Amino acid sequence: MNTDEEREDATKPLAPGLYLVATPIGNLEDITLRALRVLRSVDKIACEDTRQTLKLLNHFQIHTPTISYHMHNEAGRAVELAAALKAGARIAVVSDAGTPGIADPGGQIAAAAIAAGVPVFPIPGANAAISALIASGLGSGAVAREGAGESFTFHGFLPAKEGQRRTALEALRKSSASGTMIFYEAPHRILDTLADVEGIFGATQHVVVARELTKLHEEFLRGTVSEVRKTLADRTTVRGEFVLLFAPAAESTPEGKPKSIAVEVRELMKAQGLSEKDALKQVARARNIGKSDAYRELQRERGK
Repeated sequence: MNTDEEREDATKPLAPGLYLVATPIGNLEDITLRALRVLRSVDKIACEDTRQTLKLLNHFQIHTPTISYHMHNEAGRAVELAAALKAGARIAVVSDAGTPGIADPGGQIAAAAIAAGVPVFPIPGANAAISALIASGLGSGAVAREGAGESFTFHGFLPAKEGQRRTALEALRKSSASGTMIFYEAPHRILDTLADVEGIFGATQHVVVARELTKLHEEFLRGTVSEVRKTLADRTTVRGEFVLLFAPAAESTPEGKPKSIAVEVRELMKAQGLSEKDALKQVARARNIGKSDAYRELQRERGK
């Protein structure tokens, strides 16, 4: 809602302080009018990659000076920028795409500014995790389990090494966390990560993979983790930046004991809105057993 006060603020000179500015994650139209005004008005823009930011600035004819601010110089640069801020500077921080401080540099300079008594202003905009979440379907309709839409946790990038990645996923499986879990992943690791999710949470775990958000080739893949992994594995190349989302099944089993077919069928019927017959087919395929064998096991479990 636009109020008279908000319209008046937009005409005032920009106040001294640190501005954490969200930039496009793909489509240049992701940028907000407020972000453009701030980037034009600050004294300096601290960039994760000055070359990447210059593409954005040139497109919008913004000529504000830039300085590098990335993971390799973040600590030292934060001290330098904090001193300038304390002297009354107006500095914006941007990452290559999305919101600074969310799996990107920005946190250290924000903490340094706060410690120095300098105002910190969030300039909201595009964020891949939130964009993927609201379009994932998790938390609404047939794919949701109770509570999935009301809570979520963001975990950034999982560890690159397989052992550490599996350990992190195991810890999440054993934790009391509920709701949708959100991860970022690189294209060269997405298949390995999906394989680890399948091994730890089960082949029938429903997942959503969002690729190239807000870009020309934006894509959402939804289904069991085994299905989504196969879809990607069948492609000649796997490109783009990925967001992986899933809500672990509400029911847990004793350590080391696999879920029963009855439990997996019930979860699939609830998660994907499948009939019992179709859910049983999917479980049989995931377990690499015949449909008749799966049906007999289902009846045996129910007869206990």
